[in-house]
Amino acid sequence: MFIRQIHYLLALSKTEHFGRAAEICCVSQPALSTAIQHLEEELGVTLIRRGQRFQGFTMEGERLLQWARILAQDWECMRQEAAQCNRQLTGTLRIGAIPTTLAVAPLLTEPYQSDYPGVGVKLVSLCADDLIRQLDNFELDLGLTYLEDPGLKGFRKLPLYRERHVLLARSPDPRLFKDNLGWADVAKLPLCLLTPNMQNRRLIDAAFREAGISPNIMLETDSVFALYAYVRSAGLYSVVPHSLLSLFEMSRDVTAIPLNPELSREIGLIARRQDLPPPLQNAAWNIAQSLNLQHRFDGLITAIY
Repeated sequence: MFIRQIHYLLALSKTEHFGRAAEICCVSQPALSTAIQHLEEELGVTLIRRGQRFQGFTMEGERLLQWARILAQDWECMRQEAAQCNRQLTGTLRIGAIPTTLAVAPLLTEPYQSDYPGVGVKLVSLCADDLIRQLDNFELDLGLTYLEDPGLKGFRKLPLYRERHVLLARSPDPRLFKDNLGWADVAKLPLCLLTPNMQNRRLIDAAFREAGISPNIMLETDSVFALYAYVRSAGLYSVVPHSLLSLFEMSRDVTAIPLNPELSREIGLIARRQDLPPPLQNAAWNIAQSLNLQHRFDGLITAIY
């Protein structure tokens, strides 16, 4: 009963509505409300400010919510460990990824689910700040992101590859095919780039600033698939990490051209630092250590240029 009460409390924190929290937990609203009241009685603390509807958590309730998240996570880890003892690891591995790394996720999850077919995967696209927050709140198991972010201090890190940016084009001007294609050359082209709030775009903006030039930006989007569509169908150019080349039919649709000086940054997995990592997380971490992604992605440039 105690574990159910904890899950009821966390569902209420997520939905901020008694009825929706009850739906998530597959119980009636009175049953959920009564269970939380019993938890308050057991703890001797009022957790929720009540009126005709949910009005938020008390100051004490906000403090205890973090302990509730830890308890729920520890229970899930205990359940996973028991399943692993029976060689039947089950559950859902929750991964957050910054948008430009979404193409990389299948290279991790495919061998993972091959080894552990009873495990599902939930993959969400998040900005770096939201990814860190959800890891801190036990809402994610792993993050796939830039490892040089100063906000990652205290996290467990596993480098996977160093991304290299390339110019993406369809039917490019032959004069662009040169060993020293620079940022000044790229700035003159009609560009489509990710939106300024995204880390990848901030890296590209910094490269243009360092070169002392302003790019000719025709379109901004928060979707890497939209970037590809505009390059392929609208004649625009883009600057993308070379890990995305595996998504595109390079041989007949678009061309990737290396840039000089090279813009690169290290990508990897991050997780909360714990004495006993959850079995689902630990199994994925071990598989990721065996991947040779750098060779795979660098080969995509070599194959087409």
